[in-house]
Amino acid sequence: MGILALRADERVKNVHIDNVAIHVDLMDGRTISAPLVWFPRLANATQKQREQWEMCGGGYGIHWEEIDEDISTEGLLRGAPAFSR
Repeated sequence: MGILALRADERVKNVHIDNVAIHVDLMDGRTISAPLVWFPRLANATQKQREQWEMCGGGYGIHWEEIDEDISTEGLLRGAPAFSR
């Protein structure tokens, strides 16, 4: 009997942000969520600014130009909140 091994693909597929959390859909079907309070720049941004994200780092990162914020899927998976710069 064969074993089906799914490959983890931690690249960003889509990003959804509400007033409570950031939700990142990964290419392998998982969704990572983290509290928005972990990311003060996103928490203080308008919804329009939050929606203006782009992938970076070969698909493993998310960048918001206007608010100068960058988040990696690695950091989200580790549960690493942003720090003040």
